[in-house]
Amino acid sequence: MISRVHGALISRELDRVEIMTSSGLAYEISIPLTVFEHLPSLGADILLHTYLVVREDAWQLVGFINQFEKRVFARILTAKGVGPALAIGMLSTLSAERLVRAIRDKDVATLQSIPRVGRKKAEQLILDLADKMDEIQPEPMPGARRSDSVAADDAVRALVSLGYTAGEADKAVRHALEEGGRGGAVPELIRLALTKVGNRS
Repeated sequence: MISRVHGALISRELDRVEIMTSSGLAYEISIPLTVFEHLPSLGADILLHTYLVVREDAWQLVGFINQFEKRVFARILTAKGVGPALAIGMLSTLSAERLVRAIRDKDVATLQSIPRVGRKKAEQLILDLADKMDEIQPEPMPGARRSDSVAADDAVRALVSLGYTAGEADKAVRHALEEGGRGGAVPELIRLALTKVGNRS
């Protein structure tokens, strides 16, 4: 089992990266879009937590920023009808925290914002996973405050009420938090998030 890969980032695309280890071995690793958004520049040092998907015709490494994202991915794969491509797509649309919350809270509308997830699939995910998500706890992020999570939830709901999809809202709020929105009031966080998605008439 290859549980993590550490080395220099030598190639980066929206859905995959290549990492050259100190031994000279390069790994191609599939990634969700949420991981791409946190990648360093080419040549920089990087550590990805990896999950090995074994199929009859190929082995596929999927990489994540932290163990929490990796555990969420592994848990999603246990749901009926969910393969690696769909699981990666889910984590490309919603952050791991938001996805866990949507499943746990039986939020069908948020789950339906994910491409290839209709109402029937969303209900199946909830049926298979809702009672299992409390076992997975997010890892504390350096500098993050507990209140940030509450503010982020409120900001996401506000953007959705303005007509944005849950995926758009979640991504915009995450970017706003990264660019100075931590610890601020909800209205300020919403204002910053709106600059990431633009006004919608």
